[in-house]
Amino acid sequence: MRASLIQIAVDPDEPADARRERAASLIAAQRGADLVVLPELWPVGAFAYTAFEKEAEPLAGPTHEVMAKAAAAAGVWLHAGSFVERAEDGTLYNTTLVFSPEGERAAAYRKIHRFGFDQGEAVMMGAGEELVTVSLPETTLGLATCYDLRFPELFRGLVDAGAETLVVAAGWPERRRAHWTLLAQARAVENQSYVLAVGSAGTHAGIQQAGHSLVVDPWGEVLAEAGADEEVLTVELDTARVAATREQFPALKDRRLGLAAPTV
Repeated sequence: MRASLIQIAVDPDEPADARRERAASLIAAQRGADLVVLPELWPVGAFAYTAFEKEAEPLAGPTHEVMAKAAAAAGVWLHAGSFVERAEDGTLYNTTLVFSPEGERAAAYRKIHRFGFDQGEAVMMGAGEELVTVSLPETTLGLATCYDLRFPELFRGLVDAGAETLVVAAGWPERRRAHWTLLAQARAVENQSYVLAVGSAGTHAGIQQAGHSLVVDPWGEVLAEAGADEEVLTVELDTARVAATREQFPALKDRRLGLAAPTV
């Protein structure tokens, strides 16, 4: 499976509509890939809290429309990163969209763990409640967003639901880049899964982004890593390695905690 990670730069002077069209052009250039992935909140900027209300849109709003067309035009599975969704009741969510090569929405995931403690996203947005997986012909994706990466139980739940490739769309700050790499590798090793961790470049509301998107294999080896600037990282994945790794080193079968009690 060929996966292309688009580490798009967020420029505060670039209007959201212009960035959507630019993202669509970058997606079009990935024709021939099986899966294309964008980062978290790229239409507005992950730390641009003051713009969330203004830039919020319905699930089937402008980002949905442009990304659906882009997926169909390129003929790829598209993980369109995330955007600020305004639900019918007015609640804001950090929402990921996945589209099929025909441009049909295959999944939507609302970020479960909101970052900010007592400010920003944590108080402005609602929390998602459902784990989401997406079945592709080559693999099953498990969806996660940025701060989710710090919560291993989410990823174990995705694996229990059948995930083999864990996709993390993020707007991760440069000052914590060491954690980004460490946690991506940890999630790959403990779940014996591929991890596609896609960050953004540029500066969000004065916060320098880490970039350094990376692809980690089921043994924790970093197969490819981007730099700090806007970049497309393309990697060929042998999806059969997940099953082979789990068979050769069957650690998941030895779990004792977090499982249903045995029937007596």
